[in-house]
Amino acid sequence: MDKTVIFAVAGSGKTTHIINQLTLEKRALIITYTNNNYDNLRRKIIGKWGYFPATIKLVNYYSFLYSFCYRPFLASKHSTKGINWKSNTNFFARGDRRYIDNFGRLYSNRIAKFVVENNILQDIIPRFSKYFDVLYIDEVQDFAGHDFNFLRDISQTDIDMLFVGDFYQHTFDTSRDGKVNNSLHDDFRKYLGTFREAGFAIDSATLSKSYRCSPTLCQFISDQIGIEIQSHRTDSTLITFVNNTAEAQDIFNDNQIVKLFYQEHYKYGCFSKNWGDCKGEDQYNNVCVILNKTVLESYNSGRLKTLVPQTRNKFYVACSRARQNLYFVPYTFLSTIAQKCE
Repeated sequence: MDKTVIFAVAGSGKTTHIINQLTLEKRALIITYTNNNYDNLRRKIIGKWGYFPATIKLVNYYSFLYSFCYRPFLASKHSTKGINWKSNTNFFARGDRRYIDNFGRLYSNRIAKFVVENNILQDIIPRFSKYFDVLYIDEVQDFAGHDFNFLRDISQTDIDMLFVGDFYQHTFDTSRDGKVNNSLHDDFRKYLGTFREAGFAIDSATLSKSYRCSPTLCQFISDQIGIEIQSHRTDSTLITFVNNTAEAQDIFNDNQIVKLFYQEHYKYGCFSKNWGDCKGEDQYNNVCVILNKTVLESYNSGRLKTLVPQTRNKFYVACSRARQNLYFVPYTFLSTIAQKCE
């Protein structure tokens, strides 16, 4: 039984690496968290064979948790009716009320804990080898809270496992519940240690270079943001700080350049997304990142490395979407640009 976790960098081909491992001879279960990654995996699987093979099962994490782990053993006993996507923050609730709301829905942030508390791990773990030969988990860095503990629990199954992720692209959590694993992503070395303790081999070399990001961009990310990344490429690209309204307006009017905002991108009437929401996307050439007040101050003072991890990670995700040129536009231009876009 081979258990490996690969830590990658942006644009290094995480999804492609998983696709390359797939064969028609082995029954594979692939679990991912974000919709972008689910769609990307599905598209590439179909691209490989021209159809989606019956031997491959691709699922969203919560579909797996509910349908594969919870429903066969506990659904009839508790008469539940789906999932409540709002977290239960009532730490004083007792019994099933800790896990199930007044409408019979499972609180998403406690499904994994509920499964463990009901002592059915010994029933779930044999199901893996019954139906699958290998388990793949994409974007493993997004697993948090009780879900991370559950991931370690099921890793004791006797099939091959390959987990892939980028620690510094941790911008979402599968769930949060008080202090459960709330410091999990604070220290990379400690994070690695949790996998070693679970019996995983750590691979930090295979996906350490980016195909998407140029050497220019990789050097900026390494030197200024403090996240080590290298490139397979040898060409140069531009990184431009925009300091006049006319140039900013031209970029906003160019629908070939995606504009990436920290939040509320929909307010500005242009081709745009939020920083965190573009994770997993690989189709952009030129990218414009809007610097909010906090990030602009850090950029000007050369202190991007000191941004709080959540903001730094989202900024890294946004910058690393660019295949070609990267533009930074300060938030101070937005009021003028927004008026002209109306």
